[in-house]
Amino acid sequence: MHELPQQLANGLILGSMYGLIAIGYTMVYGIVQLINFAHGEIFMTGGFGALTTWLALPSGTSIWLALPLMLIGGILTAVLIAMAAERFAYRPLRNAPRLAPLITAIGLSIALQQAVWAWYPHAKDARTFPQISGGPFNITSYISIQPADIFLLLAAPLSMVILGTFVRKTRTGRAMQATAQDPDTAKLMGINTDRIIVVAFALGAAFAAVAAVSHGLRYGQVDYTMGFLAGLKAFTAAVLGGIGNIYGAMLGGLVLGVAEALATAYIADIPGMHQLGSQSWADVWAFVLLIVVLLVRPQGLLGERVADRA
Repeated sequence: MHELPQQLANGLILGSMYGLIAIGYTMVYGIVQLINFAHGEIFMTGGFGALTTWLALPSGTSIWLALPLMLIGGILTAVLIAMAAERFAYRPLRNAPRLAPLITAIGLSIALQQAVWAWYPHAKDARTFPQISGGPFNITSYISIQPADIFLLLAAPLSMVILGTFVRKTRTGRAMQATAQDPDTAKLMGINTDRIIVVAFALGAAFAAVAAVSHGLRYGQVDYTMGFLAGLKAFTAAVLGGIGNIYGAMLGGLVLGVAEALATAYIADIPGMHQLGSQSWADVWAFVLLIVVLLVRPQGLLGERVADRA
């Protein structure tokens, strides 16, 4: 039991990253009812955008000076790619059957992954990402965290506060709420729904880029495949929290991260279940949790049960 505080901290750190990525899924689905399976690759391109910014800086630049510039570079890269995807891949299929944009999203995911593999220099292998020196920091005698974890723990709640304030207080945020509730009526009331949808894609991509920088700082590398599994887990987090609910996405990410950390740490201690507690099974337990939640509460933790529109 003395390991429990550390495992909970590990789960909260991991869950914060899942939650930041899940926001993009839930925002896009809440407005256009689209599950953007290319969002994991948007996350990945944000990481490579941040890495490109770091490589463009003079040698010896302090990580503390470089980090804000890396965030800007990652966010710009992810946002531009997400906006281009919305304009050229999804918008022409806005009124198509739901299966068409879903297949397009899967195809776009593969295309982005292969584009980075083929055209980014030396991307066939994992690229080294800069690290924050110092640490680890001990919180009591039971919890130890790295500087990169502190960055993530600060970035996740700050991002949620910024997003919540934007949605509640700004004219564009209220237009997003109206579009999500009834896009046809919103259009009749003078709201440019196309612009609102672009804003949703851009915001989701920006948060994914923050998560990508956090991923790079935490693991010390980025690679062209990192978005696939992270995207699936973030989608799982969005469903757990109630897809379409922004705060539910973050809650789902935290629940998923804690469940994954605890399962990896403790299932191996059960007699006869050592193999099931290995790190390779951590991904399996994440999806087991999704199945359980869908069976018990299909609308998610913070979702509302609503009837399908006629």
